[in-house]
Amino acid sequence: MAKVILVGDDVALLEGLAQTLLGCGHDVAFAITCVEAAALTGDLPALAVCSADSLLFGGPATTMPLTPGGALIVYGKSHAEKPLLPTKLQRATLAYLVLPLEHHLLIALVQSFENRSRTTGRSNREESGEDCLLEF
Repeated sequence: MAKVILVGDDVALLEGLAQTLLGCGHDVAFAITCVEAAALTGDLPALAVCSADSLLFGGPATTMPLTPGGALIVYGKSHAEKPLLPTKLQRATLAYLVLPLEHHLLIALVQSFENRSRTTGRSNREESGEDCLLEF
């Protein structure tokens, strides 16, 4: 079971994605902005699914809390709107998706990421530190 945080302001889209992810057995949290996501307490998510707008307009001091080895999936409304992200975020980005069109690909990526984390033992790590916060 992967812990996933969905970040964006399209409530209907995120609600549909959350229902699908919950149906697959994943733990899902919501945030409207990256600042709000950084303020969430509890277990850190392994995957963050963020709208391109929330990353671009999050501000330079925001962070995205992820577990060590976590990944970012960025989504937008079309491939033409693919954002130019800072280098640190580009390295952490697993994919850029057009949602809701590619929602099946999102589910496959989350499942694959969870399987790989379990296989490599990353899902069992308890370490935390500055490397688990993506700054942009």
